[in-house]
Amino acid sequence: MAEEEDELQETELSYDQKKEIAKWFLLNAPAGEINYVAKDLKTVLSDEEVYNKAAMEAFPVYNKSHMICLEMPSRAGDVIVSTYSEITENEYIDPRTAQVAIVDHVKQICTKVRPAYDEELPSSYIEEFRSALDAEIQRYVSESYPKGVSTVNCVKGKDADGPGSDFELVVIITARKLSPQNFCNGSWRSVWNIDFQDESQVLDIKGKVQVGAHYFEEGNVELDAKKEFQDSTIFQSPDDCAIAIANIIRHHETEYLAALEVAYSKLPDNTFKDLRRKLPVTRTLFPWQNTLQFSLTREVEKELGLGK
Repeated sequence: MAEEEDELQETELSYDQKKEIAKWFLLNAPAGEINYVAKDLKTVLSDEEVYNKAAMEAFPVYNKSHMICLEMPSRAGDVIVSTYSEITENEYIDPRTAQVAIVDHVKQICTKVRPAYDEELPSSYIEEFRSALDAEIQRYVSESYPKGVSTVNCVKGKDADGPGSDFELVVIITARKLSPQNFCNGSWRSVWNIDFQDESQVLDIKGKVQVGAHYFEEGNVELDAKKEFQDSTIFQSPDDCAIAIANIIRHHETEYLAALEVAYSKLPDNTFKDLRRKLPVTRTLFPWQNTLQFSLTREVEKELGLGK
């Protein structure tokens, strides 16, 4: 008995091991499902201290990577939680309303808002480009993503006060369709970095799209598709730049979505069939009509005295 207790103690996980395992499950939860995972983790861990520590470390990372959208108090607007809008660990700026949201990551709510300070906002020169692009992206998202939200942040050169300086804007588009009662959830996330290069008068555009879907009725099937893009256009006026960038984003995202639809429409006829071995390792079909050639059948008949 003493030996069994010693073995049990040796296999007991440490505090840090439990925390890291709990964080892994939280961070790998599909879109919109982290709270379900958290609820089960609490039950499994039976250790409030370990869970709270894991949640405090995992939820901010999860919220930013999934770019969740939170409603600000008093219907002041929405804020997308991302690394591009992060001011401090719990503060995220919404440049459209020039407000900063204070976020409770674990509860996934916005608790307060405050006006953004001048140093947190782009200069008037940069704001011309940012707001023009924001308007075009809003128009595109409203047409293409029924439950989509977007934002445009300046992540480099926001203090430029006129022509002659480089700066970078980031477009974020995120959309989720959550239907846990029907055992399926899905999300779309796209990030587009636009590097405004004044000397070459070129806009270098790099995009990354991530599509996730989870179906879990009597099973567990998850899709995680990613695609990167690169394009460019010429440096023009704020309005012309905005139209050109929005058209490029629309083109690439529409094309990618169409490609996904074609690929997954072929799953039943092509992909799933290709996953199955067409012939056994022997490269010979099993002769169901004549099983006597196999030794197992002969041995069974011999033992049972059959075939005499």
